[in-house]
Amino acid sequence: MKQLIRNVKIIGTGSYVPEKIYTNEYLETIIPTTSSWVFENVGINERHIAAPNQATSDLATIAGQRAIDDAGIKNEDIDLIIVATATPDRKAPSTAAFVQHKLNAVNAAAFDMNAVCSGFLFGMSVASQYIASGVYNNILVIGADTFSRITDWTKRDAVFFGDGAGAVVITSANITEGFLAYRIYTDTQNEMLGFTIPGGGSEIPLTENNLNEQYFQMNGKSVFASATQALPKAINQVLMDTGLSIDDIDIMIPHQPSIRILQKTAELIGLPFEKVMTNMDRYANTSGGTIPILLDEVKKSGKLKRGNIVLFAAVGSGWTYGASIIKWA
Repeated sequence: MKQLIRNVKIIGTGSYVPEKIYTNEYLETIIPTTSSWVFENVGINERHIAAPNQATSDLATIAGQRAIDDAGIKNEDIDLIIVATATPDRKAPSTAAFVQHKLNAVNAAAFDMNAVCSGFLFGMSVASQYIASGVYNNILVIGADTFSRITDWTKRDAVFFGDGAGAVVITSANITEGFLAYRIYTDTQNEMLGFTIPGGGSEIPLTENNLNEQYFQMNGKSVFASATQALPKAINQVLMDTGLSIDDIDIMIPHQPSIRILQKTAELIGLPFEKVMTNMDRYANTSGGTIPILLDEVKKSGKLKRGNIVLFAAVGSGWTYGASIIKWA
């Protein structure tokens, strides 16, 4: 078994979702859908919604503090904070800067990354390089999004997303544990705007006449087609990189786009679906938060054992996608 990423492991996990819940039954009263259709086709029963006074950094801060506490270190021990988000508090400063301030992590540099639903995986790949090179000792990586702020709650697509944040602390590891490989990609060849948020940037500044452009727009067929091509490609590549087979994978912790995408991906890579962890029934798609929230839950449930070979995979707008494998420490 070859190791491509040197000596980097996760030592703490944490997560947070807001208290307010929108059930499928509630959405039936405000958009043209049915509870049964949403669950049968997407796999979602409910999603958590941030309170009016909760910004993305608020969710990220709680998840980050829980991960630091779980790691058994102090806030001042964090050298770098990376926040993966597509829904920042503001265009400036970064959401990571707000998190650094709220955590009083005075020794940490901080910046954001935006690869949308792949953001946490991209952030982990970057953070791992800093640890592997010896530049930093402890890095807090957070995936956090408040998609409720960019959702048009009159349209059927509103069923897909919820708000939440998850976080990990990574540090150096010995040669027998930790991350074995990463692969990240961006493919802009076909329908790269199958999922997009058109307004609010330099291309389409928001005005009083185009406020509808602040909401996400999604082509469901394009998302399904892209995801079921991209995820198997990335997964098969990290398996090849490490010399592992799909039978060596104990647990898969994927992004949560829809139950059908995950079922199709598992079929294509030959992984029994009982090894694929999901929580979209309770949280929907929390974008950058999906993988770390699910990881935190799986770890705390006792399903994750020392020495397990864990597969992470995600796909997001752009299309960004990737996979990684870790030998759990």
